Amino acid sequence: MIRVTLKDGSIKEYDSGTTVKDVARSISAGLARVALAAEVNGEVKDLGYRLKEDSSLSLLTFNDEGGRDAYRHTTSHILAQAVKRLYPDASLAIGPSIENGFYYDFDVAKPFTIEELDDIEREMQKIIKEDLELERFVLSRDEAIKLMKEENEPYKEELIRELPEDEIISFYRQGEFVDLCAGPHIESTGKIKAFKLLSVAGAYWRGSEKNRMLQRIYGTSFNKKSDLDEYIKRLEEAKKRDHRKLGRELELFDILEEGPGFPFFMPKGMVLRNILEDYWREEHKKAGYQEIKTPIILSEDLWHRSGHWEHYKENMYFTKIDDGDYAIKPMNCPGGMLVYKRKLHSYRELPQRIAELGLVHRHELSGALHGLMRVRCFTQDDAHIFMTPEQIKDEVVGVINLIDDFYNVFGFKYHIELSTRPENSMGTNEQWQMAINALREALESKNLGFKINEGDGAFYGPKIDFHLEDSIGRTWQCGTIQLDFQMPDRFDLSYVGPDGEKHRPVMVHRVVFGSIERFIAILTEHFAGAFPVWLSPVQVRILPIVDKHHKYAQEIKRMLEEKGIRVENDLRNEKVGYKIREAQLSKVPYMLIIGDKEMENDQASVRSRKQGDLGAMPIEDFIEKIIKENNSKGN
Repeated sequence: MIRVTLKDGSIKEYDSGTTVKDVARSISAGLARVALAAEVNGEVKDLGYRLKEDSSLSLLTFNDEGGRDAYRHTTSHILAQAVKRLYPDASLAIGPSIENGFYYDFDVAKPFTIEELDDIEREMQKIIKEDLELERFVLSRDEAIKLMKEENEPYKEELIRELPEDEIISFYRQGEFVDLCAGPHIESTGKIKAFKLLSVAGAYWRGSEKNRMLQRIYGTSFNKKSDLDEYIKRLEEAKKRDHRKLGRELELFDILEEGPGFPFFMPKGMVLRNILEDYWREEHKKAGYQEIKTPIILSEDLWHRSGHWEHYKENMYFTKIDDGDYAIKPMNCPGGMLVYKRKLHSYRELPQRIAELGLVHRHELSGALHGLMRVRCFTQDDAHIFMTPEQIKDEVVGVINLIDDFYNVFGFKYHIELSTRPENSMGTNEQWQMAINALREALESKNLGFKINEGDGAFYGPKIDFHLEDSIGRTWQCGTIQLDFQMPDRFDLSYVGPDGEKHRPVMVHRVVFGSIERFIAILTEHFAGAFPVWLSPVQVRILPIVDKHHKYAQEIKRMLEEKGIRVENDLRNEKVGYKIREAQLSKVPYMLIIGDKEMENDQASVRSRKQGDLGAMPIEDFIEKIIKENNSKGN
């Protein structure tokens, strides 16, 4: 007999070899119907997994991450089976579940078309109706290689050959289809209730430009058709909000073929960018930060000293100057170290908060580039705080407060993750545990809920990440607080303590926006280009009805500009209805329509982007209204 500890803490006894599905049935028939997988001793397993020893067990449904992953991973296998039926010469690469869906990579003679996705979907529906059982089996490494040779699957064979010789390798079979896979999966293809193939794109094998370009089909699946329909509706809304499309239409920014991954900001985009940077400077000055600027190009030796060479050189650009080796900075922190190290500091000077809007360059594969979201050069709103160990908690709390203030202004909700030590890291276990505990205590002192993200810290220390939720429910990781015991060591930083001796400072790396470019992309999609008044590149557009109203329109423009309001005149020889539609499409918050009546009464007919016609209003009253709205940073 074996003892099984269930999620609610209760303990039940079962015969050795009882399956997870048997346990589900023993609890309730309803649970057995909706269970998709189970977490057994911390690992997600199939329902057919046989329990061999005393175990803790949590049954997983579609509401659980592990259950959703098994469900969507199975859908990716159905996709692969459908492709192999329709295109027998296709070679399989990999097909994992991902956030909100799945994908599968194929090597095919020619790229898939959108029309072909419809054919593949119909074949997938047939496979689901066949209700094929997913059967797990294992082979030795040599047997696995032989099978993949017989199946003509070179990519799978390559993966197997990299495994240890004594490795036992698992496969899953559904009908005639067999795939190399660690699992887990749900019981049968018939349990997939709703799915949709979404797009096709190119993807290099193993993400390397040196390898063959494969065809990646993306899809999603849900256990209810209504949830799938809602997700598709959100995707359609996201397409309308695509910052690349809006950036061009609103003349904010663009990516040109002469500079892939290197964004161009247009005049209106620079207005938006400068507003954000001015606000950043204003709030950081209040919070006691000093601003610096460090060079874009620094010697290669510096990056060896900082540890970036060992952990990040594949993402860096290099150059030669006077026969010396230099690197274009991918991060701002080494420059911040050099600024601190210029002189000896007393403990009385700490904490020292040094901030920088620093331009960095990182090598990204062309297939990974995505508008302003993923670029090759961007500006990080970095800051580095140097402190004594006793100041850690208060400084981290101060950064949390600053980030919270920023995000509230933009109307963002957020959730928090605490990321712990990754495999590829520097420092001792004691240092890491001290750093993790310090971040945890700061969060707990603010009564903030957070999730532990095991193994996802920076190579030099643990971190707190802030994930924003936008207006259509998507999340974006932006702000971060990273506690670092390593870099002060590497740069031999010190301060003189009250005992007159030198001590090592502790350092925090932190960003609020993250990347200015990426934050602008997120804001553009969050507001669908209809920025609140204080952020709008053009706050008011004046629309004179005919030529004789132009002089009055110019006078109003002058009055608004004197008060710092961003305004433009539409003096084109077009009908006013056309001008109104154009202003609406340009997402301008306010339109002032000028005709005979308005000229006679020193007024303007005010039209709001959100509320429509507000009626005639004295110019002074309108100026007072927009200044108040601008200063309040209200939506």
